[in-house]
Amino acid sequence: MSLSFRNIRKILVPIDGSNYSRCAAEYCLGIAKMLDAEIIVVHVIDELVLDQISTITKRANVERELKQSSQHYINHVLDLAEKAGVKACSLIVKGGPFEQIVHLAKELNVGLIVMGTYGRRGTERILIGSVAERTIEYSPCPVLVINKKSGSEICQEKER
Repeated sequence: MSLSFRNIRKILVPIDGSNYSRCAAEYCLGIAKMLDAEIIVVHVIDELVLDQISTITKRANVERELKQSSQHYINHVLDLAEKAGVKACSLIVKGGPFEQIVHLAKELNVGLIVMGTYGRRGTERILIGSVAERTIEYSPCPVLVINKKSGSEICQEKER
């Protein structure tokens, strides 16, 4: 089996509002433009977080607020894609982040996933493993992970 970048027609870009995911999305736009590929921007509303926050306040209110912030992150990337001339669409889904990312990659026949190394989960990552690590392990396609150093350089270059 030979790997051809020409076969990458769809790129999945999971975002969570963190700087890492923002930088990964910006980097992905360059790849998509070069390959004439479509990007699919996805934000996963983590059911675990939703359940934890919902113990304090009504679940419907929490879910509505999370969807609004998700849409804000997505709109930012969609605006950048439009300016770059890259075809883009978006999804907001609920569930476990890595499970949903892997499921969507399979379901949508994605050729590449581009994501940041760290997200908004913070110290919880130490206890259960990172979304990026698990996505790499179970993904049906290659995963490009933008780490802290390269992500900072990418975003700084864009700001100049």
